[in-house]
Amino acid sequence: MDPMGTTDDWRRLCALLDDDELLPPAVEAALGEPDGDAWETLLDGLDDAGALAYLDAEDTGMELSDALVQLPRVFRLQPDLDEVTDTDDLAEAIAAADRVLAEHGHRLLRLEEPGTDAHALVVVPSDAVPEVLVLARSLEVPVTTAL
Repeated sequence: MDPMGTTDDWRRLCALLDDDELLPPAVEAALGEPDGDAWETLLDGLDDAGALAYLDAEDTGMELSDALVQLPRVFRLQPDLDEVTDTDDLAEAIAAADRVLAEHGHRLLRLEEPGTDAHALVVVPSDAVPEVLVLARSLEVPVTTAL
């Protein structure tokens, strides 16, 4: 795939995942570098913007809840995450958080990081999910719904 042909797709993916204005130019710069990794640059940019919640497989619902409330989109929503803290199983907690966020018009997406088993989660508006998944598939980057 020609990287120049995907610049608009990368820019759109950036915009759907977060509104940080520094994200698209950084990803575009990575696309223009011979050894640039646009996906790693995107993940780093989302992390720098405070838009990612990182969790380890052994984390609990309490740790997920603590991580989510620090994300700007979740902070603005102020959802009741009590249901999320009721479990020590991270998969159950992620499912509960996704349900709670869906009630507020948002969803959790998991962004896979090569070489790690960490859960990198981002919150996006519900209506953006289908387009994010289509773009991710076309760009061959690992994005899945949290469930």
